[in-house]
Amino acid sequence: MKQIIVGNWKMNGLSADADALVDGLVKGLGELPTRADVVVCPPFTQLARLAPALKRAGIALGAQDCHQDRAGAHTGDISAPMLVDLGVEYVILGHSERRGEHHELDETVREKAVAAMEAGLTPIVCVGENDDQRSAGDSQETVGWQIQGSLPQGFRGIVAYEPIWAIGSGTAASQQDIADMSAFIRAELVRQFGEAGKTIRILYGGSVNERNVTDILPVEHVDGALVGNASLKADAFVPLVRAARAS
Repeated sequence: MKQIIVGNWKMNGLSADADALVDGLVKGLGELPTRADVVVCPPFTQLARLAPALKRAGIALGAQDCHQDRAGAHTGDISAPMLVDLGVEYVILGHSERRGEHHELDETVREKAVAAMEAGLTPIVCVGENDDQRSAGDSQETVGWQIQGSLPQGFRGIVAYEPIWAIGSGTAASQQDIADMSAFIRAELVRQFGEAGKTIRILYGGSVNERNVTDILPVEHVDGALVGNASLKADAFVPLVRAARAS
């Protein structure tokens, strides 16, 4: 199974910037065959614009959220079928910034994951503890409850471990911390989903960059990375893809 590198642009990218970034990615990744699956998740406003160029380059298009309903009176929201209609294949759900700023509960994330799968999208469900939970020794308990509450039965997607205390800090979790949590997540997935839990990809996210990625990706049970700031520059994101293993 290939590792997967997912770029989360967050709320960044006007049209000229987005075009330039995708052009840089296409050129950088086109020089050599990539061993990883690559996904780019621009803001909603750029999805339709960037879809053709990304498709030609073999880069999958992802979104940063979706609503749990197919349609209805939800001003400002985007449904999973609307994303599919634009050529989107993946969707990030339950990111800590959504959980925090928009007060999303595990139940909401689970409902969105169901909606995404029903529409044919691959959900990337984020879990992770904050600094207080980490200091109290509750990291695994916190993540365990999030996995249990956020992933529906029959889950066909990806789990991204993003320790909240590492996001945007410039310093990723240590190899040992990543190894311990990835092993715990794998065990939880197997407990919840049986044999299917062995094949669910686990990503690490949280200040991943071109300097530390070679320490992160070889960790057992890490099947790729969810990348924030470093995905906004082609010369930073391309080396992350190159560092991934094919199997």
